[in-house]
Order: sequence, then C-alpha cells, then structure tokens
Amino acid sequence: MIKKFSIGLLFSLFLTISANADKIRIGTEGAYPPWNSKDASGKLIGFEVELAWALCRYIGQQCEIVEQDWDGMIPALQMRKFDAIMAGMSITDERKKVITFSQGYADEVASLAVMKGSDLEGMDTPEGINLSLGGGSVNKALKTLTGALAGKTVCTQTGTIHQNFLESGDVGKVNVRTYKTQDDVNLDLASGRCDVALAAAVAFTDYAEKSGKPVILVGPTFSGGAFGNGVGVGLRQASQLGGTLGERDAQLLNKFNKAIDQARKDGVISRLAIKHFGFDASM
Repeated sequence: MIKKFSIGLLFSLFLTISANADKIRIGTEGAYPPWNSKDASGKLIGFEVELAWALCRYIGQQCEIVEQDWDGMIPALQMRKFDAIMAGMSITDERKKVITFSQGYADEVASLAVMKGSDLEGMDTPEGINLSLGGGSVNKALKTLTGALAGKTVCTQTGTIHQNFLESGDVGKVNVRTYKTQDDVNLDLASGRCDVALAAAVAFTDYAEKSGKPVILVGPTFSGGAFGNGVGVGLRQASQLGGTLGERDAQLLNKFNKAIDQARKDGVISRLAIKHFGFDASM
C-alpha cells in the first residue's frame, strides 16, 4: 500500500509540474504604487500588474503573478520561485551582472521630495539631469545638491537605484536612512522623521494624491547613470543554466521582447501609463 501511495503521489506531482510547465510566473512587490500595489482586499493592482496580464495575452500563455518582498526579488527569481520580475526594476549595469532584462517598457525618473514648508523648497537646480551625459551642467547640479543635502536625513527604499545614488558619493556624504518599502518611506517623510526622500517621482505624486499630504517634489529629476535605462522585465540569465532550463529562459526573453513591441505598437503601454501615472511613460 505504501508503494502504491508513493507511485501515485509521484504521478500526481508529475501531472502538476507538467500542467504548470508553460505557465509564466511573474514576481512583483505589491508595495510600490502606482507601479504595483494592493487594493483594500489584498488584490495586486497597478500599472505593471495590468501590463503583465496584457503581455501574457500577447505571448499566448497562462500567467500567475506572485507577490515578493523587494529585497528578496532577485534571489527569488534565481531560485525559480517565479520566471520573471515586473516590479519597477530599472535596467542597470550592476543588475545586468546577475540577471537579464527585456527591452525597457517604461521610463522611471527619480526625484527628491519634501513636505511643504521645508527649507529645500525652491532649490535652484535644472529641471532634469541625465547622469549619463556628464558635463558642466550635471556637475553644477550635483554640487548644488551636495550643499543642500549636507546634514539632512535622506530616506529611501533599501536595495534600490535611489539608495545606490545616495551612497555613490555624487552628492557628498549623505545621512541615508533606508526602509523595506516605499510606503514606509512615505509615512516617515510625512511624519517628519525624514528631511527629504528620494524615489520615483510618480511614487511621491501618487502618495500625495491619495493621502492628501502636502508632499512636494524638489530639485531636478534624475535619469541615466546609477538610475539606469528605463524599467524592463527581469529574467534569469540563460547562459548560467544551460540545457532545457536555460533554453526556456532564453525563449522567455524573446517572447517578452516581442510582446512589449506589440503592446507598444498597439498603444497598450501608453494607455496604461496614462491611466496610472497621469502621463505617457512608455519607452
């Protein structure tokens, strides 16, 4: 009887694996609105959640969206908890050392934010700086920021491009306080535990709109360099695995790139960006 039970269990497990072999599992944080978040019932919502479903329809495969804490996102992908990441993850050289990215599907400019009445309001800096360009205007803006942030407590989410920038030395030695989620950053900024915070600009504008708190963007918007080259789908590096598993990941990369192309041509990415961000952030 034990032998029969074991064979039956193995057969059942085989059927389960076979049934899920073509299902694409996509990891997202669920705590980075409006990119991804949860509604009052706990259902995953947001720009990337809707875009993920749309891309899966273009690919023609069933999908499942998996919630994952941000600081464990890449390890969970590598451990095959899911097959892809769609979590506001910017395409950076540092991350490309350990995972592969699809082409970008949206731009994510970063910004500093303060509460109304802060002495950082009206900071005299360019409207936007691209760190990849370098040059005198970028250096001047960074010098202004270095002076403005001196002695300030700057809050940001841990393990992000924003933390990397603050700790890069580009704006001097900054007192950085990190948090597990963007929601925690927002709450401490509003409560006065942070002098200023750094995140995606839309993360602050979304919070201000929904909470009614007088959060104000200050200084320039940031892109390029440490801030990466847009947001894309993160996937395992097929070359690290080889064999059937590596081949499947290589195929997934191709499928996502084709799906993003089609979603862009059909205006799907633009429509979803305008719905969630209030402007067209598609690439």
